[in-house]
Amino acid sequence: MTELKLPSIDYAALAPILIMVGAALVGVLVEAFVPRLRRQLVQFVVGLVALVAALVMVVRNAGTEMLTAGNAIAVDGPTLFLQGGILVLAIMALLLIGERAVERGGAFVAQAAITADSTEDRRQASGVPGNTEVYPLTMFAIAGMLVFVAANDLLTMFIALEVFSLPLYLLCALARRRRLLSQEAALKYFMLGAYASAFFLFGVALIYGFTVKAAQGSGSVEFSTIHTAVLDPEANKILLVAGLAMLAIGLLFKAAAAPFHVWTPDVYQGAPTAITGFMAACTKVAAFGGLLRVLYVAFDGSAWDFTPVLGGVAVLTMLVGAILAVTQTDIKRLLAYSSVANAGYLLVGVLAMNKAGLSSTMFYLVAYGFSVIAAFAVVTLVRDADGEATHLSRWAGLGRRSPLYAGLFTFILLAFAGIPLTSGFMSKFAVFGAALEGGQTWLVIVGVVSSMILAFPYLRVVVMMWLSEPGDTTPSVSGTGALTKLALAIGVVATLVLGVAPASLLELASGAAEFVR
Repeated sequence: MTELKLPSIDYAALAPILIMVGAALVGVLVEAFVPRLRRQLVQFVVGLVALVAALVMVVRNAGTEMLTAGNAIAVDGPTLFLQGGILVLAIMALLLIGERAVERGGAFVAQAAITADSTEDRRQASGVPGNTEVYPLTMFAIAGMLVFVAANDLLTMFIALEVFSLPLYLLCALARRRRLLSQEAALKYFMLGAYASAFFLFGVALIYGFTVKAAQGSGSVEFSTIHTAVLDPEANKILLVAGLAMLAIGLLFKAAAAPFHVWTPDVYQGAPTAITGFMAACTKVAAFGGLLRVLYVAFDGSAWDFTPVLGGVAVLTMLVGAILAVTQTDIKRLLAYSSVANAGYLLVGVLAMNKAGLSSTMFYLVAYGFSVIAAFAVVTLVRDADGEATHLSRWAGLGRRSPLYAGLFTFILLAFAGIPLTSGFMSKFAVFGAALEGGQTWLVIVGVVSSMILAFPYLRVVVMMWLSEPGDTTPSVSGTGALTKLALAIGVVATLVLGVAPASLLELASGAAEFVR
């Protein structure tokens, strides 16, 4: 009998993933056994400790380059950099979620910060926390993201995709005040996400068939095998192109790239704002982390085949995001289309197909994540008795009512616009420079034009906040709990530091920009 050989597993390399899975399972037990009055605090502490512990293990694994778990997981520079970015951004998002255990007005509101304006508000503020299931769901999503950026074969990547997608569908439906809007957003996200997952899985099957044909009998969905098959001049190019196209649909859907972006504005608007911030930062890091590994490790030999098509997707994404952002009247939908445009800028860096493109894209992902979570932190604070005031007309004169927070939001919007001395400027400069080095001048030109268009809606909000008279319906900043303040402060400071002195993170990204095969 042939002896069964078990795959070698390096548990230290997998520790960040295992910690997050363990925290998610503990969270489920907490939901079942911890008294309801204590559940909120216990869940928050479990989640925060797990995130910090996982981040410590990522730092401890720095410099590790290996394949483990039967070559299903790759631990290398990009894996550790992106996992670290996901965990840091997730800690910020958890601060927003933890501040808002009881939902009011479409977002979670801190118990200590609730002003009871009605009998229902007093009931919710009476010490009975709600929506504590958000914590284990968030931990499961983070665990899936950590696996997704480290996956070394398409099947593992698909499983990770589902692990972090399914909790997100549920998280989007947890709004209480605007329940119908939230549930509608979650249903749209689920339906379109299911189609995208089906395309991805069909692409996996086609790529497996492609490798079988190239190897004449033995196929695999492992990236090294795909890389070898792509370089075979006698390989079936039809299966290759069709399979890669299917995979790209699934990945670009998660990245919110046009024309697969249609879920983004509705989901960003309907989901609880703390969850929206989590998705806008961490999901984008995971999606582009997976896209980078697929294109740079498995399919780099066919760059001439996919670069023109993905270049067209990048152009469409930048223009659609910039132009439609101009027409928005809701701040969350505006930030959604801003996210779409930023996905286009990230694709410009990806398509450079060089080390500078890889490092600049990773830098952009982390820098954008800090800014976008800070932006949604401000959105959660601008509210009145009816909840969050997300309509742009309600923000008129906010600079006179709450000058500090209006000033911070102005700084964040300027970063999104790419103004110098902000992380947004350095991010765009880095990816555009890498694209020029890679010969993608046409993408850089479109990127600059779309950035100029996108600056208009940002500046319109700034003008409304500072140059308009506050009206009777102009809200003020309320519910400013300590955790939200901390998340906002971290985001603003990071946006400033990465704009003024970005060298450290750029060098870290450059040193990490090498995949292991």
